[in-house]
Amino acid sequence: MKDKILQTSLTLFDQKGYRETSIQDIVDSLGVTKGTFYYYYSSKEELLKAICLAYIENLVQHQEEIIHHPAKTNTEKLHDIIYMLLDRIERERNEARIFFREMRNIKEEHIEEIKQIRTQFRLNYQKVLEDGIQNGEFKANAHPHVLALGILGITNWSYYWYSSEGEMSVEELTRLYLDFILHGIKS
Repeated sequence: MKDKILQTSLTLFDQKGYRETSIQDIVDSLGVTKGTFYYYYSSKEELLKAICLAYIENLVQHQEEIIHHPAKTNTEKLHDIIYMLLDRIERERNEARIFFREMRNIKEEHIEEIKQIRTQFRLNYQKVLEDGIQNGEFKANAHPHVLALGILGITNWSYYWYSSEGEMSVEELTRLYLDFILHGIKS
């Protein structure tokens, strides 16, 4: 039942928005009582936090698997992380939209854990860039912190507009972004 509550909430939060979705809406969709909801979650905010936390923890776990692959270059790692993120945004569209759009509805005292994991995701990007600079794969005068933020800005907003049914596949978009990051757009 906990998973059903989560899945129903994902759909409702995505369709109606977090604030516009009530606990009553969730339980009505499931045909259960509010008591059932409260057995698993103490509040709607706790449910939102669980959704956001699961999404970012899963991303960091897969990102770190890519980073720790000993045979890959930093360029390959960068490609694979960008691909993984875009693919997740496409496959887990509801979770991605809720994470990026609704996280602001979690009170400051409850969001610190999510912010720490989100920061780790950025620092992992930064580490790949720093390692690539150190081994000569990337320009020595690159700014890994600023570049990591820029990459996140480019990729994260894909939740808003990207669809694999459009003109590009996830792989094509990944290559476009990676080429843009590594070479810019100047001929």
